[in-house]
Amino acid sequence: MPTYRLVVEYDGSAFHGLQFQPGLRTIAGELETALSRIFHAPVSISAAGRTDAGVHATAQVIAFHSEREFPIERLARALNGTTPHDLIVREAAVARDGFSPRFDARERRYDYLIVNRGAPSAIWRTRAWYVPRPIDDARFTTAAAPLVGIHDFVTFCGEAPERGGTVRELFELALERRSDILRVRVRGNGFLHRMVRIIVGTLVDAATGYRPADFPARALAARDRHAAGTTAPPHGLYLTGVRYDDFETNLPVVLGP
Repeated sequence: MPTYRLVVEYDGSAFHGLQFQPGLRTIAGELETALSRIFHAPVSISAAGRTDAGVHATAQVIAFHSEREFPIERLARALNGTTPHDLIVREAAVARDGFSPRFDARERRYDYLIVNRGAPSAIWRTRAWYVPRPIDDARFTTAAAPLVGIHDFVTFCGEAPERGGTVRELFELALERRSDILRVRVRGNGFLHRMVRIIVGTLVDAATGYRPADFPARALAARDRHAAGTTAPPHGLYLTGVRYDDFETNLPVVLGP
């Protein structure tokens, strides 16, 4: 039975997250419906990251099995003919046997977008977090530095994982600004529930002066969820890439020329 791999892009605004939920519009629900129609048999998917309601993706990795075969060169186009406009398959391939988009991943990459100016944005309203208070870029970078590396990130975890602990490694936590649009780049070997959003919100608390500059470091050391700061809203978050031993996606959000 072949294993198929998809790279999927979606606008999460009108979805109740990735994971299938009866009676609710989800990424898994839409994809499984489209795949089952094309393969003429029930299809279940697995994903590299279980994005929450409102979260977007430019390069989510999906896998599924089917006893029926479909010409791989036509699969992405066929799916895009039946999926809704806010869910697109960018590419399709046959993966190696046993491939798991979640457990085989070596690195996941996220972008978090922030509009930082006095007036809100009509264009970025459902694409970025509006923060009116000025963000000090240097203060943000200083506050972020202690979080890079191998740590117990239980402070920045929304719900404890069902299996395993809360130790993860962050490879990068960096800020980039284009005028009044900020992008927080986050790379790590794995992420806990809402981890990126809680980290970003806590860093913004420090970078705006609402909290001391060392607040994120002290929150990390406390190992207590109540020690963290603001949880950034979901609509600013994008899953932009996943790296495996033999394959990777990397499609950061484009801020402009």
